[in-house]
Amino acid sequence: MKRTRKKHNAAFKAKVALAAVKGDRTIAELASEFGVHPNQIYNWKKQLLDGAASVFEGDGSAVMGTASEGQVDVLYRQIGQLKVENDFLARKLGK
Repeated sequence: MKRTRKKHNAAFKAKVALAAVKGDRTIAELASEFGVHPNQIYNWKKQLLDGAASVFEGDGSAVMGTASEGQVDVLYRQIGQLKVENDFLARKLGK
């Protein structure tokens, strides 16, 4: 019987990796608790430690990301409104 692969979300990976970084329990204990292979925990822990420096970079990309998402939403609404108006005018002109 074929087993399907589990897809873990980012929050679960972060929780497991942070528990591994704490070091109060062994990787084997964490693996049995969360139902994940120990090698996977080592990989997530390494990814967390490698990417931790980017959290403190001062370029403000996290703030810009949320601002640009809001701007994208506004632009999509404007595109939708213009498309409706364009379709309406096209029907009125008989094209």
